[in-house]
Amino acid sequence: MDDHWQNNVNQQGTEIPTYGEGGGQEYPYQADFPQQEGGGDEDARSDATEGHDEDAEAMYEGEYQGIPHPDEIKAAQRAARAEARKKARLAAAMPDEEDLAEQYENIMEDCGHGRFQWTLFIVLGMALMADGVDGFVVGFVLPSAEKDMCISNANKGMLGLLVYVSMMVGAFVWGSLADKMGRRKCLIYCLAIDCVFSFLSCFAQGYGFFLFFRFCSGFGIGGTVPIVYTYFAEFLQMDKRGEHLSWLCMFWMFGGLYASFTAWGIIPHYGWGISLGTQYQIHTWRVFILVCMFPAIIALVGLVFMPESPRFFLENGRHDEAWMILRQVHDTNWKAKGEPERVFTVSNITTPKTQEDEFIEIQSDTGTSFQRWTVRHTNLLKQVMQNVMSLAAPDLRLQGLFLAIVWFTMAFSYHGLSVWFPDMIKYMQYEEYESKVKLFHRERVERFHFNFSLVNQIHKEGEYVHDKFMDIEIKSVKFEDSLFENCYFEDVRSTNTYFENCTIKNTVFYNTDLWEDSKFIDCRMENATFLHPKKGCHLNFQEENDIVIYMVSFLGSLATLPGNILSALFMDKIGRIKIIGGSMLISAVCTFLLLLSFSQGAVILFQCLFYATSVAAWNGLEVITVEIYPSAKRCTAFGVLNGTCKLAAIIGSVIFAKFIGITKIIPIFLAFAALACGGLLATKLPDTREKILE
Repeated sequence: MDDHWQNNVNQQGTEIPTYGEGGGQEYPYQADFPQQEGGGDEDARSDATEGHDEDAEAMYEGEYQGIPHPDEIKAAQRAARAEARKKARLAAAMPDEEDLAEQYENIMEDCGHGRFQWTLFIVLGMALMADGVDGFVVGFVLPSAEKDMCISNANKGMLGLLVYVSMMVGAFVWGSLADKMGRRKCLIYCLAIDCVFSFLSCFAQGYGFFLFFRFCSGFGIGGTVPIVYTYFAEFLQMDKRGEHLSWLCMFWMFGGLYASFTAWGIIPHYGWGISLGTQYQIHTWRVFILVCMFPAIIALVGLVFMPESPRFFLENGRHDEAWMILRQVHDTNWKAKGEPERVFTVSNITTPKTQEDEFIEIQSDTGTSFQRWTVRHTNLLKQVMQNVMSLAAPDLRLQGLFLAIVWFTMAFSYHGLSVWFPDMIKYMQYEEYESKVKLFHRERVERFHFNFSLVNQIHKEGEYVHDKFMDIEIKSVKFEDSLFENCYFEDVRSTNTYFENCTIKNTVFYNTDLWEDSKFIDCRMENATFLHPKKGCHLNFQEENDIVIYMVSFLGSLATLPGNILSALFMDKIGRIKIIGGSMLISAVCTFLLLLSFSQGAVILFQCLFYATSVAAWNGLEVITVEIYPSAKRCTAFGVLNGTCKLAAIIGSVIFAKFIGITKIIPIFLAFAALACGGLLATKLPDTREKILE
């Protein structure tokens, strides 16, 4: 291994100390700060300290007397890890040599944490934000889209269901491919697919095309979460991994805030829409979808300037490309810190010879280009499937099963309640509205001009003779067993209005959306005339876009801010297991407070409380998933688990929606049981706080 680390002299000419025992292993290390007393002569000092007067230097040394230097702490940590790994090798009768994981961790410590990681943090954060936005798009546009495109009650549930299915498939497919094709390349494909099909869905006039485009968009964005966390983790050193991955999780919250705020500001304003003739309408809900593409576009542009994960290159035997990227990370960080003189001292890194390398070497000069393409992609598919099947290996099977159950229980409760909260508020609004309905029985109105709107009324067995209904809105009105004779309707706009078992005689409907096939149920038509009817479905933005729903989503997303901050600050201090288990158990207790939600305000309050306590568990799950699995299987495993999460979301959403208006006890009990079981099972997961990425 001596040839793996050749430069043991720093740029000032001072010998760098070595750590570890046995086998002649040496770990070159460059100090992050100027050496203190006893560390060498004046030539060993960093250029960063030149020009400082002696009094200031003396004050520094006196102030920090007795406190270990950061370099000493890192050196001690390296020595401890080397000793622990040596003992493990001796116990397993393995050869005493430094492996890739240990080398890579040491290199990332030398590269430091700085400008490069923060730049990548922003780019990947925007990709994660795009995923967060996509989770809200369907819920916000569905009330408008279902009316604009005449979506029936039987079909409107398919939109949300198929989007989740597509995201589940996307997580599995792209997560698996990222371990073989590269993190950056697959993430670019994911965002590009999302952008293209989201853009097309803005202009789809038919429900079938809209459904297809949203399915394809979900397939693309579904792969972002597994890749983003894996990609970023492979640029982080061990002592910063938990904290900075948790900070990255905040971008999902930003996605929810962005979607809620923009929906609130765009969708309810009909005047922002665009009409291109009578048949082609671009209403504000389509503009909202277009605005929601911005985070994905920003991330896509940023990724063009980011490199591939060097860990992926090393795992696939591509040493030179990995070395160049690691040098780029090192130089970018230290130049930004004002130390451009630091030199990247690594000259060689151990890389395994993979079967894929051998295959490519054999196939590179044989057959036609099409044959090589076919064979390579067939082999890629086989390797992906082998990688998936290897997750069931004995050393990964049990902890993978536990982790999958925790993911499932968390997603089942979280997404189930995420559907229950807004639907419960809508149901309460509906009940309140129904309680104020006005009932008119056997009224007779003759030769009257209705020039005012009719709202929330039921008319039974009424008689309307020689009446005029002109330029008015009829909202939530039902006429039952009534007679309309010699009446005239002109420029009437209706919402949730129906005529049932009525008799229509000698009546004219001019330029209205009241037409025979949609608004009249079992009615008898005698010489009724429909002139210039507004056929199709028409939006009523005041009816279909209650700002309370946008406010609920906005406050729910904002409520996760304290949980995100606390989990980031304490992820490395108290550990992932305690974060996950504690958060899920506290969230389980919070679900019981939902039994006290007898008003819209109470539902919003308890929703915010639940989101605030549960977000830490999500952050912990994403961090521990990255750390448990080896690099060659990391994205694949994350994709499978994230797909499991989407499956749980589908099941939870369907089940919880069934009990709206029936009972609160069953949804609350299901959420409590799932969170409690998942929280207790989380304590069986391994502690990965001090674990080097394998």
